Amino acid sequence: MADPGLRTQQIHNTKYAYLEKGVEMVQLKSSAEIVKMQKAGRIVAQVFDALQEIIRPGVSTYELDQRAEEVIRGEGAIPSFLNFGKPPFPGSICVSINEEVVHGIPSKHRFLKEGDIVSLDVGTILDGYQGDAARTFPVGKISPEVAQLVKVTEECFWIGFEQAKAGNRLGDLSNAIQMHAESFGYGVVRELTGHGIGRNMHEDPDVPNYGRKGHGLRIVPGLCIAVEPMITLGKKEIEVLDDDWTIVTADGKPASHYENTIAVTEDGPIITTKVDL
Repeated sequence: MADPGLRTQQIHNTKYAYLEKGVEMVQLKSSAEIVKMQKAGRIVAQVFDALQEIIRPGVSTYELDQRAEEVIRGEGAIPSFLNFGKPPFPGSICVSINEEVVHGIPSKHRFLKEGDIVSLDVGTILDGYQGDAARTFPVGKISPEVAQLVKVTEECFWIGFEQAKAGNRLGDLSNAIQMHAESFGYGVVRELTGHGIGRNMHEDPDVPNYGRKGHGLRIVPGLCIAVEPMITLGKKEIEVLDDDWTIVTADGKPASHYENTIAVTEDGPIITTKVDL
């Protein structure tokens, strides 16, 4: 789940210095904790497998939400997003269609249509640890223009993932995402970021999808972050709807979202939100 609130504008270099001096403002995770995050993340991946089978025109966003909760609770986990935040989020997952960037609320009265894209953001809690990931799926046949947006958004994640190795800085990861997206003329949302993750859904540090190489927090083993490019077909500006949750593109053009939870290890970054541990 994207971390809102413009906090990316408020990060001070002193925070980064503190971590490098050993002050735990950023909570590094042990290998045992990372294993627990992998178990929570595995359930997130199972949800995507289950939902991909039922995404089609005519399916309500509520049906997607209910199927997701069924999978999550069936594995002994808890949906992270249900009743999260203020006002409490009313769904087990976020279901965002077309121009909705993130945090779409599931509804019995909203149905997928041919040519839509739908972004599903899923979070789970298992044994006290979190998993968080998002995917954007086509509904039936979509336009080549929108298909490219979805493809490039996923590419942005993997390009950022390659930079998530010990010794680099978060700005290296953020810049790589930004440069790839903007090379296609796409917008990179500024007000929403990825985030640290562990026992809590949103922990330090913020992980923006734009930035400068060589700047920001130094990446070290034990750092666990949710990296989530949110890329728009048009301009980067966004608006919040009256439900206080759903965030849409200001110009009404489609947006795509792709996210995984990453754990940095001595041997490089790993994805915790996948089926195979």
